[in-house]
Formats: sequence, structure tokens, C-alpha cells
Amino acid sequence: MNEAELIKKLEDIEWEDFEVKEARSEIPKNSWETVSAFSNTAGGWLIFGVSKKGKSYKILGVSNPEKIEQDFTTVLRNGSKFNRKITVKSKKYNFNGKTVLAFYISQQSPREKPVYFNSQKNTFIRTASGDQRATQEEIESFYRNSSYGEKDKEISKYYLEDLDKTSIEKYRNYFMNVNPGHRYNELTNSEFLHKLGVLAKGKVTFGGLLVFGTEDLLMETITNYRIEYLEISGISYQDAPTRYNFRISSEQNLWTTFFDIYERFPKKIDIPFKMAAAGFRDDNPEHLQALREALVNLIIHTDYFSRANPRIRVFSNRIEFFNPGSLPKKIEYILEEDFSLPRNPIIAKIFRFVRLAESIGSGFHKMIKGWEQHYGLEPGIEGDFDYYKITFPTTQKKLGVKLGVKLGVKLGENEIKILKLMEDNKYITTKELSEHIKISTTAIDNNISKLKEKGILERIGPAKGGHWKIK
Repeated sequence: MNEAELIKKLEDIEWEDFEVKEARSEIPKNSWETVSAFSNTAGGWLIFGVSKKGKSYKILGVSNPEKIEQDFTTVLRNGSKFNRKITVKSKKYNFNGKTVLAFYISQQSPREKPVYFNSQKNTFIRTASGDQRATQEEIESFYRNSSYGEKDKEISKYYLEDLDKTSIEKYRNYFMNVNPGHRYNELTNSEFLHKLGVLAKGKVTFGGLLVFGTEDLLMETITNYRIEYLEISGISYQDAPTRYNFRISSEQNLWTTFFDIYERFPKKIDIPFKMAAAGFRDDNPEHLQALREALVNLIIHTDYFSRANPRIRVFSNRIEFFNPGSLPKKIEYILEEDFSLPRNPIIAKIFRFVRLAESIGSGFHKMIKGWEQHYGLEPGIEGDFDYYKITFPTTQKKLGVKLGVKLGVKLGENEIKILKLMEDNKYITTKELSEHIKISTTAIDNNISKLKEKGILERIGPAKGGHWKIK
């Protein structure tokens, strides 16, 4: 049977990600790798009693289901094999006398990761090609995420005299302009910076170093420190005549970098003439505020000790903000509860003091509302355990704003994701789709077949050298 037929039989199971094992008479040893991978990534179903050969599945059944179920769940729940106790949900199916066991492994919270068995080297993550052993960088990323909001509070070996005096002076002038009469304006630099958390016990915190450090100091302390800004004349690198036509690769502190990048935004978006209440031109419309909020969001949430760099790319049809470092909660929860937990609370405080960031909430609502008011298009927010990306579309997509219905046909979540990616890159491969969406290539093929059946998608040309066409 094919994947769709298996899924139909296991109708109670959410099939966005699952792994089958034969497990006829005992628990397969590689099951522990899958448990670790599901726990560290997005969760999924582990199914015993089914074999897979190529794209074909066969129900074999488990010979001693009660014992295997008890042994498996006991190991996960008693903490003897894994570094965490793992809660598991079990289901049992019977097909013509053959028993199939299904176990749902939930994604663990950031504070519980990484999840591994026997030793830390047995940390796995889930990718398009299945279970993969996590790299040392990925393991380190899990640990940084588990101590969310602590790193920028750490104290460095540097003092006030080591910081960039010009940046501090510019910040204090900005603070005075937006907060005239504030009592902090009377403080000395040392007193003022202690209030902001830039200094603690006379030494510079890592948050303070990032915002006000000299270029040499930053490069010495954070070896991979850099923020990238690229303007591309096309909807993709392949579509553009050159890789980029403008670039900022900033190794300067965050206060300087913010203004270097922000001044480019008004040149890249449509700002119609509009009178403000006082009779002057409105130079701060909602959609520009949305981009400012996204830039500040990137600055205060970036994992600066990751090997990846924060990056902003301005394409002809969208603006992307890529942030190394995960969100503290799922975006749905953040939006519903207006939840805010910055990865770098000192950096967040510094920008909030001068009203460049929201003082309450996450800022996502301001981004979404501000962009929709002008373009009528909703920004897209996606991510994984080690990154998230915000995309602001600047042109109307063929599929409409919501992409929920096409010609009266309801589309599934993964079908929508596939179509969005194909709109951005009509040459995208099934492997690349699989890596973006975090489901197997078999599941991608399954969704593509459905889209073809619905008359929405067409393949033009051969598998190699052809492209996708959305009707």
C-alpha cells in the first residue's frame, strides 16, 4: 500500500510526521533515535508493526503487542534511558488479526531540550530525510534556548571605558529627545548605564557590549558577529541579474547597525503622501512602523552566539527577516496571549527606553496590523527550534491573501505552504520543499498529487529542468 492508503487506515493519527518500524518481536534499537528526534523537533508518531520499502508500506503486525507496548512506555516514562522523562500517548489497531501499535511523541519545551539517550552524542533531530544526529552547534543551540533570556545578562571582562563613546552619546541624546525632563537625564554615564543594565557591578554585560561595544571589541568577543542586509532585484537569487545590488554587512554595534539598516526601508516601500494631524507630512506610516518593529524584534531576539547570522533580504516582492534563534513559544500562543519573552532582555530594555520597541507585548500585532493596513497582505511567520523568519509580502499573490480557498476548493495547511514556496521559486525541488516544511519527501509528493487532482498545480517539463505552474 502507499502512504495515503496507510494514513487512511490509521485514521486517528495526524500524519504530518511519522516513522514506521517493523518491531515484530522486540523494540527496534533505532526507535530511540526517533524518540529523541521527535522530542527535539516537532513531535510525531512512531508506528510499530509496519514495514517500508521504497514508497510502499506493508502491515506485518507485532507478535507480542502488550509486552512491547509496556516495555516501550516504561522506558520512556521512568527516565532510565533518556535524560528526561517522556510522556507518550499510545494507540492500538487491529488489521485482520495483525496488531499495529502507534505512539505519539510530543515536542518538548525549550527548557527540556536537548532530549537524548545514554549520552549527549545521541541527540537526534528530525529532517526531511528522517532522523539525523544533531551537530555540536545544534546541541549548543538547544542549551542556549533552554536558558532563554539569560545570556545577555552575563558580565564580560570589560569596563565602561572600553565601550564606544560616540554610540553612548548618540543614545543619550536620543533618550533626551524622546524623554525630555526624565530624571535619568541628570545621571552620569555610569549611573545611566547601570540603570539600563549595560553595566552591572562596574563591568559591561554582554547585552551592553552588543549595543555599545566597539567593532574591535565585538569581533574579539563574539567571533561570528555580523548582521546582513541585502537588496535583490528579483523574487529570488535565480531571478535576479546579480546576487544583490546593495549590501550592508555590519560588524558594528547594534545601536549603529539599527539606523544604518532602518534608513534603507523608506526607499524600498511605497510611502504615499499623507498629512499628519499637525498639518505636516506623515513620514511614519503604519507599514514603515511594522518594518521598524520587525528590525527591533530581530535585534532583541537574535541568538548572537549562533554560527548563523541575522539577515534581512529585500526582494522585489517581499522583505524577509531571518533570525537565528527560536521563538520562546509557538507563534499562535504569542499572538493570542500577546506574550513577550525577549531572548536578550537587556537589549530589549535599551530599545524600549527610547520607544523603538513595544513596551507591552511582543510587537507581532503591530507588525501584522501595520502591514495589512497598507498592503492588504498578512506577513508570514515561520520557524523551527533554531530560527524563525518573518516575511512581509509587497505584491499581491496569485492565490489571494489568505490562500485558504482556490476555485471553491479547500486547501490543507501543507498544501498552502507548498504553493507559497512554489510561488517564490517555481524551480523548487521536492527535497527543498521537504526541508522547508519539515515533512518527508513522500508526504510532499502526496500533497503535490492532491494539488494536481484539484486542478491547482501543473508540472511543466521534466523532473530535472522543469518548473511548477500554479493555475
